[in-house]
Amino acid sequence: MLGTFSPDSFGGMTDTVDAQASLEAVLKDEILRMYQEVADNPDGEFHFYHGREGAERFGYASEWLDRAPPGAVDSFAGVGNPHERADMRPGETVLDLGSGAGLDSIIASWAVGSTGKVIGVDLNPSMCLKAQAHAAATGTTMECHEGRMEEIPLPDASVDVVISNGVINLSFQKRRAVEEMYRVVKPGGRISITDIVSAKQLSQSIVNDPKLWAS
Repeated sequence: MLGTFSPDSFGGMTDTVDAQASLEAVLKDEILRMYQEVADNPDGEFHFYHGREGAERFGYASEWLDRAPPGAVDSFAGVGNPHERADMRPGETVLDLGSGAGLDSIIASWAVGSTGKVIGVDLNPSMCLKAQAHAAATGTTMECHEGRMEEIPLPDASVDVVISNGVINLSFQKRRAVEEMYRVVKPGGRISITDIVSAKQLSQSIVNDPKLWAS
């Protein structure tokens, strides 16, 4: 159906876009702050499972957690276990989207071995440095790039497996994030994600709450 738009209607659209951008900026800052706090103060009180207790609850093998650096385990803030169905194989390239302090990347590096490669992408550059240090402490290496899940800084069809753990729900552009995962995975590759899904529409008060969104 064709219609006409008044200057006021365009102004209203601009206001909506500006408000959305402003909210996204606030939420991004809160996400960075909260997960940095988990990494810097893992013994703190948080309204989600984290650390070794959280990892064990989600089925991470005890031998993984014993072998990984304590800092990577203590900073774990996932919502499930993407390794259960990732079927990683020696020599493969794995993308860990939202790699955080590096626990999932380290476990992936053990699975793909010395002939494989693990690439982390995280919004927070300091978390990339932390993840790489944790990986080095285990005798493995990983690349880590600062970047957004909606614009993954990798070429098309460049990875065999994509894993992520509780990060897609943090995006304002979830469809775009999923499209990006499909863009970077090779034909015949796999995507294994764990995340939070709501069975009902969330109220606007929850959607606009940075602390709840960041959890």
